[in-house]
Amino acid sequence: MTLFRSTTLPVLALVSMLAGCDMLGIETPEKRSGEGKAIGAACRHAGRAIEDCYTLNAKGDKSAIYAGWREMDDYMRENKLEPVIPVIKPEDLKPKPKPKPKPKPEGEGDDGGAKADAGADEKPAKKASGH
Repeated sequence: MTLFRSTTLPVLALVSMLAGCDMLGIETPEKRSGEGKAIGAACRHAGRAIEDCYTLNAKGDKSAIYAGWREMDDYMRENKLEPVIPVIKPEDLKPKPKPKPKPKPEGEGDDGGAKADAGADEKPAKKASGH
């Protein structure tokens, strides 16, 4: 009975740590496979060729992408579904460079010179003496 008690706690600790892997962002083969199948199915539903899907998702698991693409293809054929044409093209997904701000003409600031005019009527503050 002592052996059972001494091994139970470490085993439970190990199981609980492994169960939290998904929360930590650690990729498991099941997670990668599921994501790949979803990507493949989405590509097929959007009418993309499998080669285009591989190109657009280079980091994905190709076998999982193909499995998802193939399953969606069978489903669409059985139910006589047409592909949904994507509105956003792959070129539109690339980040565009931000335009550089134009330099402001000299003498023009954000306040339009209001600071210089506002301080002209005010008297300078007196310094407190340390006596």
